Amino acid sequence: MVAYSFNKRFAEPIASGHPASGIIKRQTIRADRKRHVQPGEAIQLYQGMRTKYCRKIIADTVCVAVRPIELFVALGHVRFNDTGEAFGITGMLDDFARQDGFLHWADLQAFWQVAHPEACGQDLSFRGVLIRWEPAR
Repeated sequence: MVAYSFNKRFAEPIASGHPASGIIKRQTIRADRKRHVQPGEAIQLYQGMRTKYCRKIIADTVCVAVRPIELFVALGHVRFNDTGEAFGITGMLDDFARQDGFLHWADLQAFWQVAHPEACGQDLSFRGVLIRWEPAR
């Protein structure tokens, strides 16, 4: 089983979401690492992992997709590197951001500029994986 840790701001959108605003976090974007979860495997979602404040956000979930992704945060562009599918249309970017626990694309950009400034320049991108999950049944 693979575990992922989340910033405090994402705990509520993961646990119960904000249905009125359309924010229900069911995905995460992560840098490449030795081993990520694979579709069909269980995932554990924590807040503050490796701290004394660690807590499990929700019961185990199941991975439904893992896709290589490239984010051009400053340019407002997303590309899935497994299919070449790309989008940069504001409405689609806002929908993508809400699925990732943000109010809209500008909220995602502001977070990334603080959390990942190395990936936010005009000609820069972030390459990693997009992991999607559903609650375990």
